[in-house]
Amino acid sequence: MAEGIKLAVNGTLMRGLALNTNLLVVGAEFLCETATTPDYRLWSIDDIHPAMVRVSQGGVAVALEVWQVPPAGLSIGKVTLATGETVLGVLGEPVLCEGQREISTYGGWRSYCGALERERQLQPQRSQLS
Repeated sequence: MAEGIKLAVNGTLMRGLALNTNLLVVGAEFLCETATTPDYRLWSIDDIHPAMVRVSQGGVAVALEVWQVPPAGLSIGKVTLATGETVLGVLGEPVLCEGQREISTYGGWRSYCGALERERQLQPQRSQLS
């Protein structure tokens, strides 16, 4: 891809997840897996997608992917990668996170989804014990 914007994604736009096709359809190119600096908090929005918010203290490094996306009307913000490079990324508005479950301790959306799946697999076993 000759032109494009580096875009950091941390949720359903990642490879193999529900909305990754949206990147592929517009001709985006996967560049790398990386993480942010430890300056972000992460929330689960109704267990459908994550919202990442930059904080001044108490943050964690969040796993993400960097894609090169053709320029289009994106609503995005700055994300600082572990390498120190700043790229554009998908961020959540703080108001969106109000009343939602913070999942920063998982370190990334994939890790959180894995924990949810393990919990779901345990549910039938727990109900059989009751």
